Amino acid sequence: MTDSFGDLTVRDFLGRLSSPEPVPGGGSASAIAGSFAASLVGMVARLSLDRPRYAAYTATHRRAIAFSDGAVPRLLELADRDSGAYAAFAAALKLPRETAEQQAERSAAIRDAARHAAEVPLEVLRLCVALADEVAAIAGRSNLNTSSDVNVAALLSEAAGRGAAANVLTNLPSVGDDAFAGRATDEVMRLLGALEASAAHAREQVGTARLREPEGE
Repeated sequence: MTDSFGDLTVRDFLGRLSSPEPVPGGGSASAIAGSFAASLVGMVARLSLDRPRYAAYTATHRRAIAFSDGAVPRLLELADRDSGAYAAFAAALKLPRETAEQQAERSAAIRDAARHAAEVPLEVLRLCVALADEVAAIAGRSNLNTSSDVNVAALLSEAAGRGAAANVLTNLPSVGDDAFAGRATDEVMRLLGALEASAAHAREQVGTARLREPEGE
């Protein structure tokens, strides 16, 4: 892979995703899904900012825009990094193992690559939790005509985070470090709980079809 997924058209990215090549795969797809959710947050905030009916929520809108503008490129970068991490893991699996020395080198390379392949989607999951928090904050504090977009952002942020979590967990057995795997698993479980709570809160608020109090009040 010589170019960034962010530089591709949607059609070209989907073509790569559906190809027989192992990358991009589910980890990159999860990060891209998160970038869609973050983009929707930015759109909703911009469609609400400076409108008299929603003036009380200006601080929320401005923060959401800043978050979106930072999260989108970060998630695209993580999509690239995830594919790079998996490619390194796949390459490690193909290393020669005819001698004891080669076997030891191969095992060490697999462990290092697996750890990196777990760390990248963990970063995606952390960012998706922050993203879901932003969606929950803007739900009921933004243009009611964009309620369906808020709902989609909640769904996509949760799906992206769950996908990232699955990629963390699937790589941990190959890391060969029980302490690291235990810490990572605990963090994944905690983050998934927070992710689900924020996404559910956003969907619940959208379902009321009503505005609510500004933040901090």
